Amino acid sequence: METTTTGWGRQALEGAKLAPLWLDTERRPAPRPAAQDGAQVDLLVVGGGFTGLWTALRAVERSPGTRVLLVEADRLAEHATGRNGGFCEASLTHGEENGRSRWPQEYETLERLGLENLDEIQETVERYGIDCGFLRGGALSVATRPHEVEAFEPGTPGFLDADAVRQHVDSPTYLAGRLDPDACAVVDPARLAWGLAEAAESHGVTISEHSRLESIRRSSAATRGGVAVRLSTPQGEATVTAGRVVLATNAFPNPLGRSWRHLRTRWETVPVYDYVLATEPLTDEQLAAIRWDPAVGVADAGNQFHYYRITPDRRILWGGYDVIYHFGRSIQQEHLDRPRTYQKLADHFAQTFPQLEGIRFTHRWAGVIDTSTQFCALFGRAHGGRTVYATGFTGLGVGASRFAAEVMLDLLERRRTERTQLEMVRRRPLPFPPEPLAWIGIRITTWARVREDRTGRKNLWLRALDRLGLGFDS
Repeated sequence: METTTTGWGRQALEGAKLAPLWLDTERRPAPRPAAQDGAQVDLLVVGGGFTGLWTALRAVERSPGTRVLLVEADRLAEHATGRNGGFCEASLTHGEENGRSRWPQEYETLERLGLENLDEIQETVERYGIDCGFLRGGALSVATRPHEVEAFEPGTPGFLDADAVRQHVDSPTYLAGRLDPDACAVVDPARLAWGLAEAAESHGVTISEHSRLESIRRSSAATRGGVAVRLSTPQGEATVTAGRVVLATNAFPNPLGRSWRHLRTRWETVPVYDYVLATEPLTDEQLAAIRWDPAVGVADAGNQFHYYRITPDRRILWGGYDVIYHFGRSIQQEHLDRPRTYQKLADHFAQTFPQLEGIRFTHRWAGVIDTSTQFCALFGRAHGGRTVYATGFTGLGVGASRFAAEVMLDLLERRRTERTQLEMVRRRPLPFPPEPLAWIGIRITTWARVREDRTGRKNLWLRALDRLGLGFDS
């Protein structure tokens, strides 16, 4: 989508608060106390986002009585978990094309496991009564450029031409589309995370916030070969000994990468920033003007794509397009405010929904995503298998994080399961290069993908990435 600055797009951003909509609520729970020094547990989970919360909950559901401590450096759901669009997708492979190209022999299994995983998330939400606005209406993919239409396979079952797709969501920019009714749910991600935390605590899990992981090592024989973890808390240093450890730190680096033995973990992902806007609540008339079922999430077909949905309080959440990497794998507070990206998003919104002229944005925010070269989760082990980790979700962690939790618990229990035998689990992808090669490569790739969006053709660079198994059509 070409950017055309409009007066409405400029005015719509005036006064928008720099804060994630999901976290800007009185329903946010008070922080849990920090970890206590000297604790000994069966399982320590590091990270208070979806991956850590699912791991803690599933650990005690699978083995009641397990002593589990979850520690979070900041607040529960403070980062990617509370800053995403709330799309809970079935795909474990970041879409069919990426999955089939990388694991063609396993794709049918991966697709089935992904749908089962989404069913199990829905069952958990219902069983614990988690009030998170969970609606499973599917995902609507739309073409907004003529050269994108062919990829939607005109003439095949499920194809929606321009008139048909506009019966689902009415935008003059839509040329074609497809609706997958089973593959996606929309949720309030923060409320889902807080509900998972309460469910885990109801089974005896201890959750500690403001407890930052500083170091991790294999402990002495006197502690039966466990893992010793040093934390920093507002009260000072705390040491926890655990029989097993799960690292669920998302884009934030963990201490494993400081050692030569585990140096590879430092390069397996890069952090990129994604940006989001949310409108004021829509009136009945505005919602009727766009004919949009709030249970359906939408994404367009470009490499630089928008994702958008109706929130439980009837706002439009509008995100994506610019995904920004900062030199040196930088993660800094100042990266969260990028006025030119927010303006670009507002202008694109105005082009997509001109019938909503005059609506205003109340919130703008960003979050950091962990991206891997295979564009979906990867898994690793340390300390003789007593420590495991998952990372690299590339923006699709709301659903895939539960599957990752099951994989990590299988690995810790040394269970041979259908999950652990997947090539996606057993083999780690190529790491990203060190700087300045990472920055140069990402800049070139971003430029090439913008060009492909504009022309419909891949240049030599993108074709070379495809041959190396590093290409990706989002």
